[in-house]
Parts: sequence; C-alpha cells; structure tokens
Amino acid sequence: MIRVVLAEDQGMVLGAFASLLDLQTDISVVATATNGDDALAAVREHRPDVLVTDIEMPGRTGLELAAELNQLGDPTRVLIVTTFARSGYLRRAVDAEVAGYVLKDSPIGELAAALRRVHAGERVVAPELAMAAWDAADPLSDRERELLRAVAGGASNAEIARRMFLAEGTVRNYLSTAMAKLGARNRTEAARTAQNRGWL
Repeated sequence: MIRVVLAEDQGMVLGAFASLLDLQTDISVVATATNGDDALAAVREHRPDVLVTDIEMPGRTGLELAAELNQLGDPTRVLIVTTFARSGYLRRAVDAEVAGYVLKDSPIGELAAALRRVHAGERVVAPELAMAAWDAADPLSDRERELLRAVAGGASNAEIARRMFLAEGTVRNYLSTAMAKLGARNRTEAARTAQNRGWL
C-alpha cells in the first residue's frame, strides 16, 4: 500500500483528489492539508511514502515544502500536481529534487500512474512541462528575486529598504537591473513578469 499525504488549498479539488485516489486499491490517503505548514506537520506525523502537493498554497509553497524535506533528509518522495506549466517552477522543482511534476488537468489514471512511478523511485515529468524546461533560464539574482517578491506584495521602495536594511538608492539600483533583465518598463511589470515565469 502506497501511503500518501495530499496538500491542496482548494477544498473541492482536495476532496476530489482524495476520493479518486482512495478508489485505487494500492493507494491510501493517510492525511490531507490545505496549506504548506499543515502539510509539513502531516508528513512529520504520518511519514508517508509520497507527498502529493500543489505549488501555490498559504504558508509554505509546494516547492518550499519539497526543498525543506530534501534538506531534512526526509525519505518522503514529492509529487507536484499543479495548473502551472512554467519553466521557472519546473527548474526550482528539479533543484529541490522533486520526484514528479504533473498537471492537474491530467486524467486521474495518469496521476495514479505517476504516483506509483514516483513511489518506485522514478522521476516523472509531464511531457508538456519537459518542453517548457527548455525556456530561457531565470536571469535574476537571489536579491533581485527577493525585492521583486516584496514589490509583488505591494511594498514601496522605502518599505523594502527599511525591511531589508538597505539604502533606498540601493533598492532602486537592484530593481532597475531586474527591470532591464526582464525587459520591463517599471518595477510592477518586472514583478508580474517574474511571477508569470515562475521565477518568484
């Protein structure tokens, strides 16, 4: 029996996934979570074979969860199930040593098959995502990414400077460099572009 923790912030999707996976004779959903923090607690409590998780959730994202489990040396394999076919996300998933990355609109039979393959030690990536992985690499530095996340959250340059203990001019310089790299006309457009490509 493959023991699974399921993490998804949309209640209806979570319920549907849990019900459909429980119909599989060799898969048991031992816990569900609607945010990344609860998912981590569920993994620690239940020690599942596979964590099936969305990317964008409250608390920790699915990618942050995978990276943390990897750093902790946790043997739980991670299968990302998402609506986002973005090269940036896939690259970060590979860096976090995620075992599988598939799309939500796949038939449940394909999801169950991917789950079995991940449990067996294979790495599974949806074909359309594998193609997306060849898109342009993320040009942003860690600091530029951090600042653009703050911009996406609505922070002004002055607020970002205070929060990160930087001079306001330094913040402007970092954001100008990020805008140039992304071909954006302003900081808001730069943050939106980076988000859309999965780089934040």
